[in-house]
Amino acid sequence: MSNIITRMKNAVSADLHDWMDEKEQKNPIAMLNQHLRESEKEVEKIRKMMDRQRQLRDEFTKEFEQASYMKEKREKQAIVAKKADEQSLYDFARREEEQYEEQADKLQSSLTEIKQSIDQLEVKYRDMKHKLKDMKYKRLELMGKENMIRLNHRMNQVLSHNNEQSSRKFDEIDRYMESLEQRVNRDYEHYTFDDKIAKLEKDMKHEA
Repeated sequence: MSNIITRMKNAVSADLHDWMDEKEQKNPIAMLNQHLRESEKEVEKIRKMMDRQRQLRDEFTKEFEQASYMKEKREKQAIVAKKADEQSLYDFARREEEQYEEQADKLQSSLTEIKQSIDQLEVKYRDMKHKLKDMKYKRLELMGKENMIRLNHRMNQVLSHNNEQSSRKFDEIDRYMESLEQRVNRDYEHYTFDDKIAKLEKDMKHEA
């Protein structure tokens, strides 16, 4: 009989462990932690993309300023060459002026696109950081609830165990008191019996 009970306990324990493993896999906090890690990786990727876009913006800004500077320089040189009646120098300065102007226009267009992309990335980056904070707050909330549930469960176990122990103690005390009362009653009957017999013997002697 004891072997059967032991096997039943082992089977229940194994089922309980399987159930706990399954619950652990479905634990919302564990799932949220995984989602947080993945989101943090995405945020880091966006941050690196933003850094790269800022570098490109700085490079395009530098090239744009250089092209604009050379365009203005060739424009002034063309004016000087024309006044000096140097046609070949004038033509060279004008061609370069047009080339630098075209380069500056293209660079300015690219620079505008890059700035817009940076603005969009910054908005998304802020949104994702806010969502990360919200998820972290949610994780803290879930952890607090989980801890409260575990604490209540533990307290209920302790209280249940103590109640069982107290109940057994009181039962033992009741049985002891009943036994003591029965023994006292037996002793009382024994002593009163002896007293009654002794009194009868004494009365009989007086009558004789």
